[in-house]
Amino acid sequence: MPIRQLSETMINQIAAGEVIERPASVVKELVENALDAGATRVEIVTAGGGLNLIRVSDDGSGIPEKELALAIARHCTSKLADNIHDIRSLGFRGEALPSIGSVARLSIRSRTASSENAAEIGIAGGRVSAVRPAAANRGTTVEVRDLFFATPARLKFMKGERAEGSAIGDVVKRIAIAFPAVRFTLAGPDRSTLELPATEDSPEGRLRRVAQVMGADFPDNAIAIDAVRDGVHLAGHVSVPSFTRANALQQYAYVNGRPVRDKLIAGAIRGAFADVLPRDRHAVTVLFLTLDPAIVDVNVHPAKADVRFRDPGLVRGLIVGAIREALAHAGIRAATTGAAGMMAAFRPGAASYAHGGPANGHRSYEAAYRASGFAGFDPARSPQRPLDMGSANGGFGEDEQAAFDAGPLHSADARAGQDQAAETLLGTALGAARAQVHENYIVAQTRDSLVIVDQHAAHERLVYEALKNALHSRAVPSQMLLLPEIVDLPEEDAERLAMHSETLARFGLGIERFGPGAVAVRETPSMLGETNVQQLVRDLADEIADNDTVGPLKERLDRIAATMACHGSVRSGRLLKPEEMNALLRQMEATSGSGTCNHGRPTYIELKLADIERLFGRR
Repeated sequence: MPIRQLSETMINQIAAGEVIERPASVVKELVENALDAGATRVEIVTAGGGLNLIRVSDDGSGIPEKELALAIARHCTSKLADNIHDIRSLGFRGEALPSIGSVARLSIRSRTASSENAAEIGIAGGRVSAVRPAAANRGTTVEVRDLFFATPARLKFMKGERAEGSAIGDVVKRIAIAFPAVRFTLAGPDRSTLELPATEDSPEGRLRRVAQVMGADFPDNAIAIDAVRDGVHLAGHVSVPSFTRANALQQYAYVNGRPVRDKLIAGAIRGAFADVLPRDRHAVTVLFLTLDPAIVDVNVHPAKADVRFRDPGLVRGLIVGAIREALAHAGIRAATTGAAGMMAAFRPGAASYAHGGPANGHRSYEAAYRASGFAGFDPARSPQRPLDMGSANGGFGEDEQAAFDAGPLHSADARAGQDQAAETLLGTALGAARAQVHENYIVAQTRDSLVIVDQHAAHERLVYEALKNALHSRAVPSQMLLLPEIVDLPEEDAERLAMHSETLARFGLGIERFGPGAVAVRETPSMLGETNVQQLVRDLADEIADNDTVGPLKERLDRIAATMACHGSVRSGRLLKPEEMNALLRQMEATSGSGTCNHGRPTYIELKLADIERLFGRR
């Protein structure tokens, strides 16, 4: 077949295969155009999951009548100067509108602030109609009907109306977070409307917009991030470790205001939370990276969802370091959702009318305890006896009460000292220990809440942090191999490993070049014991190639430290003295990340006094 020039319509349809993947892609491109035009109000209307209708209206600067024909021409844009490395707008390729027009019925109606009349142009399946007068307010309205009618094969790959509509909602929410000063409205055929009122463009305003999108729980469980390194600024919020989701859909990342789904950023978030989350849970994050456009490439894919950084190691290190520092400085915090679950568990169930006790329907205290199966406890010998076990009148006898009040624990001086110490502890984050129940849970009291602590999980975190600090504060002990292990690698991987040899040596891995395409491993970290050296070195080479970091080795050592901490911590079932319980609480308050254990489970749950009062109908 001879070489021939493709038609303009065919070229646009090929481009549409990359740019317009589904209706949500159309919404993304049109909303970005509205924002680039300076809109403060964006309204989206859809029907049939976006396949039948997509209408995006804005109050932006509009398109002059004489430029409407250029707007739907391929590679025509007002957003890009002569420097491809200085991209400061969301769109810049000039492909979206002609691509949409090649596979759908597209009409554009626009009016500028200086024009008295609006103008309209249409394109259907690549056929352009003439520009004609129209009636419209200032701004632009783009209407897309019968999406993919010109390429019916693409319709077979579309999901149901509900799924496509949900994808459109996700796109609008993702963009809206980055533009809090813009009002967004999304209306569908089921009369459900998403309204996101405008807020001020400030950290507080952004957090309010995030609450509009992600729910009111997030601000109460969020930690602010603000860090700068070598001209790269990171801002935003991350959730406390005990506030998680089952997937990463609520991890939002933005580069110079552009929503992106970048594996480097996602990997950095996982690395930052690696010590405090379970493997099957994900943190909730909203992160904004601001940097010189010249050091980030947004022209990686026509959809503009991927980016490439000139220095990926810098960006990854900034994200990991900033999140970990924020978690450390946030102190000990538990998710507010834990209290809600605790309140639900405390809700009284249906009362049981069956009983085997006295005629008044109440079993005696001793009978109830014995029926519950508790062994080794004699209520008659307990100093905390109920009223029905004392004297004949239902209370302590006079002699018993006098002796009880005169005991060493109830003298005036002892009570005063105890009250003063307790009052001091009540002002701390975790309060004063009051009891230990089921030989594993510490019940503590603050001035306005009740705290329940899992003693094993809490001490596990304390031991792990101590082991980790000792591990990384000095060189990791290594063991010499009897015979060096030779690992064959591509030459560029061997070079990268050699460049990081000093860092690897700190973690107990001694390597050196062994010819052009191999490295010799002479020492391995003694903590690893017998390990697959070949696989370890290859994993390190892959990680360095992707992210310029030696993270896998550090993560392996941290996992071993976590295992050691689990076996070396206070076990469930151990009785603790009051001073031991209070010491554990004080250590938790002073240790970063102590809100969760090494496996990501919460170490404590706090129930506010107001919640307790609501349980008993006092509020």
